[in-house]
Amino acid sequence: MALLCGGGLLVSGCASMPASGEVQQVDQAPRAEGDSQVRVYGAPPKDGAQPIEIVSGFLDASTSEEADFRTAGQYLAASAKRTWRPLAVTNVLQERPEAEPVGLANREDPKGYTVALTGSQIATVDRAHAYTPQEKKYAQTIHLTKENGQWRIDRLPDGLVLGQSDFQRIYRSVNKYYFADYHSEAGEPKAGQNVLVADPVYLRQRTDPVTASVEALLEGPTDWLHQVTATAFPAGTVLESGLSLDDSNALKVPLNKHTIGADPAQCRRMAAQVFFTVQDMTRASKISEVELQDKRGDSLCVLTQGQATTEFAPRRIAGHLAREYFIDADQRVVSMSDTATEPMPVPGPFGTGKTPLGSIAVAHGEDTAAGVSTDHRSLYVAPLQDGAERGAARLQSTAKSRGEDFGLSAPSWDGLGDLWVADRDAKGSRLLRLRAGQGQPEEVAVPGLKERRIKAIRVAADGVRIAVLVEDKGRTTLQLGRVERGGSPRHPALSVEELRPIAPQLEDVVAASWAGGSRLVVVGTESGGVQQMQFMETDGSASSAETLPGVNGVRAVAASEDESRPLIADAAEGIVRLPADANWKTVVKKGSAPVYPG
Repeated sequence: MALLCGGGLLVSGCASMPASGEVQQVDQAPRAEGDSQVRVYGAPPKDGAQPIEIVSGFLDASTSEEADFRTAGQYLAASAKRTWRPLAVTNVLQERPEAEPVGLANREDPKGYTVALTGSQIATVDRAHAYTPQEKKYAQTIHLTKENGQWRIDRLPDGLVLGQSDFQRIYRSVNKYYFADYHSEAGEPKAGQNVLVADPVYLRQRTDPVTASVEALLEGPTDWLHQVTATAFPAGTVLESGLSLDDSNALKVPLNKHTIGADPAQCRRMAAQVFFTVQDMTRASKISEVELQDKRGDSLCVLTQGQATTEFAPRRIAGHLAREYFIDADQRVVSMSDTATEPMPVPGPFGTGKTPLGSIAVAHGEDTAAGVSTDHRSLYVAPLQDGAERGAARLQSTAKSRGEDFGLSAPSWDGLGDLWVADRDAKGSRLLRLRAGQGQPEEVAVPGLKERRIKAIRVAADGVRIAVLVEDKGRTTLQLGRVERGGSPRHPALSVEELRPIAPQLEDVVAASWAGGSRLVVVGTESGGVQQMQFMETDGSASSAETLPGVNGVRAVAASEDESRPLIADAAEGIVRLPADANWKTVVKKGSAPVYPG
């Protein structure tokens, strides 16, 4: 069933089909994101349609569910049909573009007509499906000519131009998974080969999504991530046919001849990449197993759900206990589980209150903690064990400036057991790493920082991505950097490359924390000055996760990379916790520096 529901679109499921009479154009109702009952198809051009009508109809048809853009092609002249590449790039605008005539036919173009498309662009999605925030004015032209007595588009830019609402209806964010590549530090004991890293892309959600997600996986990592990740699939690997889950939610994946030489371990790594990528696309269905096959249908290897979760789960490196930690009113580091109502002091020197700390970080194994003194001058590392001694400071700040935003930042552990911290001065900052939380601090180059200053850091468990709060001319933004490990095993050279914005719409970011494989929770203010908390994807797009209830005066926030765990925050009401499907609840009225391991 298809009805003309306004704007030249045929929308299935938008109303009941009348038993008789003509199809009437009606106002198009707002569509919820991902509404499975709505299917949108383009309406073909009408005879005698004028240039603006042709352009408007073409824009509508390009938002349809058709995989081959067949109806949109009917608005094109024969020459444009041969050259237009709709998936070369997707330009995402705040609203549908405005179409205005540039001018009528003239001596230089007696049979032509030009229409200008304008709008406020917010992002692009490239041919590799990677989303990039890009706030600027959008301005392009479309040229029309008469073909067989009808106006048709003969010159237009490649790609699609969509309003944000249509983009959210047509596309969905999906994580592809690749293995972290530690290069010069690949021989380190904790730098295993099975650490999976999420690489978010946007795919058309109603165009054979399972097949599309695996095809995107086989194309390799996106440009931003490929320097620090690797795929187990041999170059040239492609699917032999389309994919779908069977009745038991098992997935058979026929591959071409390039995978024939893979040994059993490599085959299981390939299957793990497929498992978690498809699981992310089909979130409502739990995949039971993935079987890779050769082109004849013979089995190469099988990976069950249990094996994938145990051996390859992307958050496996983060540990299993993952208690919540904060500093209480007596300067003690305390911890609690999700169900506990009273926090308990941690074992070891940080649980005694004898070392006043302003910030803390707990290693992923939850056997070691780091803390920065309240004056931000000293970094201590101590075991979370009864009877353990604090010892001398592992690092002293060299910053000359004093105050809340100077000296040592809150520390952060990666999943490899290394400790990261920034030393912040008025005219600059240094990013430092301490191997296993010990030894001589290594300075990490951040070439993209330029004259800006680091305020805070959060390293992902995989150790190849780092979230950085950057101060520039009084404004604090959230940037994501890629941790590259060059040099040699004996003389590694660390750097954070290609900083990119995560929440560009926020004027000032207060706090951020990793909240999943490709997601952060961010606290900040927009131009109106009202503080808000929201989830953001690592590519800079807004997360499809639920809207978070408000809480006043947030100074710090913490989330687990296990998305099922509650958020915790330091807010005006004290240390507060947000369980799933509930509102914020106060844990204690006085406390600070809430963290999960990491």
